[in-house]
Amino acid sequence: MIRRVAITTLTSALLLLSLASSAWANDVSSLRLWRSPDHTRLVFDLDQPVDYNIIPLSSPDRLVIDLADARLKASFKKLDLSDTPIVKIRHAKRNKGDLRVVLDLKTSVQPRSFLLKPSGDAGHRLVLDLNDVTTSKPSTVVASEPKPEARRDIVVAIDAGHGGEDPGASGPSKVREKHVVLAIAQKLADQLNRKPGFQAVLVRTGDYYVKHKRRWEIARENRADLFLSIHADAFTDPRARGSSVYALSRKGTTSAMARFLADSENVDLAGEVSLGDHEEMVQKTLTDLVMTSSLVSSIDVGERIIGKMGELTDLHSKRVELANFRVLKAPDIPSILIETGFISNPKEERKLSDKRHQQKLAQAITQGVMAYFEENPPMGTMLSWQKDNKNASEHVIQRGETLSKIASLYNTSVAQLKRENALKSNVIHVGKTLRIPRS
Repeated sequence: MIRRVAITTLTSALLLLSLASSAWANDVSSLRLWRSPDHTRLVFDLDQPVDYNIIPLSSPDRLVIDLADARLKASFKKLDLSDTPIVKIRHAKRNKGDLRVVLDLKTSVQPRSFLLKPSGDAGHRLVLDLNDVTTSKPSTVVASEPKPEARRDIVVAIDAGHGGEDPGASGPSKVREKHVVLAIAQKLADQLNRKPGFQAVLVRTGDYYVKHKRRWEIARENRADLFLSIHADAFTDPRARGSSVYALSRKGTTSAMARFLADSENVDLAGEVSLGDHEEMVQKTLTDLVMTSSLVSSIDVGERIIGKMGELTDLHSKRVELANFRVLKAPDIPSILIETGFISNPKEERKLSDKRHQQKLAQAITQGVMAYFEENPPMGTMLSWQKDNKNASEHVIQRGETLSKIASLYNTSVAQLKRENALKSNVIHVGKTLRIPRS
């Protein structure tokens, strides 16, 4: 009898120990994968922080991820591995309680990993970035001043906020900011590209994350004349509503809302707590930014845009607010951040999700951008040439020009040009002189 009690007690103790051990295990509850132009991001959703180790292997290329005291409660089968360097994902138990995940790769990558604490709807996360390895050496490009006759397009960089692992704000019906602002950014780019003399560049073209510094680096690489960051934020009070426009301020903010939104937008999901050495360089450059033409231009174009948006929708603020938004810290490019509305407001969430409203927002922003540049065209651009030659009565045909392009230059039509010059076809010859019809 005594022996039976002892065995029963021992069995119960082992069972409790097993249950306790099971309760302590870290569950990988879900897995997510995003592809961006230069890297692939794999996210492990966890119950708690995890100790992990990453081991790159070659011949063949593999990446081993060991998670201490963890269990896989999700499946890799639903992940779309196309257009990624990953061929296959395998997993197995290791050392009884650990989890080993193996990525079979098509090619070598530069792995980078970090842990994220719970934020919003997301819990603990392990983020693994597989950066593409470029084998070709970068070519040296010598910048040259445009020739006097050159008439380049005005380049507008359009940054759709958030993306990928960073969904941004969420509305009452779970509409995600990252999807709404990408849709608006795409419509805005389409409208600007239809305007003669303008070229739009999308900072992100899909559902992936781009760190703050990289966003304005893309703008600089494309020699942008203007940087627009599109957002649709949230506030603690669901009654908050209206669009607003922000420019950069190093020294405080113009309102409590500006401070609140800047704090919410400055979280960078690139695994960095600061911009490092580059941040110091930017801070030195920004010492007198409030006195430079860049900030003056930012406020000027912001006022044009908010004026046009006010004709379409409610405004949270009728002036351009100032705040220390990290994404606006490109000191050599006029930059503004546009809050298209409060996605936390049920009514505005519905409007922001509506394609027709998105199109109207894009149209209002386009009109504001054009109004600014028509008065302040950068040197060497088609709009600058138009402004200098708006009263010209003749035009000498240059190589590569067409009747439609010449008509755009002088804000006239092809039909008017043909009538004025008695042309029976659209064929023109280099060196010939065309008379420009009076408007």
